[in-house]
Amino acid sequence: MRILPTTGTIWIESACAHLRASGVVALPTDTLYGLAAELERPDGANRIFTLKERDKDRSLPWQVASLVHAEASGFAFSPAARRLAERFWPGPLTLVLPRPARCPAWFAPGSPRIALRIPGHRVPLALLEAFGAPLAVTSANLSGGKECLSPSEVAAAFGGADDLLILDGGLAPGGMASTVVDASGAEPVLLREGPVPFASVLEVWHVER
Repeated sequence: MRILPTTGTIWIESACAHLRASGVVALPTDTLYGLAAELERPDGANRIFTLKERDKDRSLPWQVASLVHAEASGFAFSPAARRLAERFWPGPLTLVLPRPARCPAWFAPGSPRIALRIPGHRVPLALLEAFGAPLAVTSANLSGGKECLSPSEVAAAFGGADDLLILDGGLAPGGMASTVVDASGAEPVLLREGPVPFASVLEVWHVER
């Protein structure tokens, strides 16, 4: 297990190399610390499931650096879903969208939708921009266990994981996990309450331009 400070640029190069070698990176997000893996091969994502003791039927959310990167990865946005993305990203809103054609066949096989978000925290944004492709990112904790807010808490939770790289971005702010909205249909569906009120989502969704 290694812990790298997120100063300068060396940490970005190290984290990208670790991800490309199918390693798992722990990093701060808008609220909590998360675990990230690349999506080109299944080894990294499978390692997240093992570390978290997570049911593999629960697919992992994706993160991208920008709306341009999302569309380059094959995500399609309805006009209303695009309004949500433009209004609330980067930030704590996760949109569940139709599965992109470029989604690897091994990832959540049979699932017609993928959860996507652009984080607002500088560390994942810088890493995603440098990596140049979406990452699977989920909370850094044992499934059902206490969320981690610091590198030391991540290290304690996964003490036996010698292959884990932890990016030290300081103390995460905590708070509610992101609001999750299914934006794949004609009307948005609230899947999890969070910092972005669903009333605000509905207001933006129904704006006519």
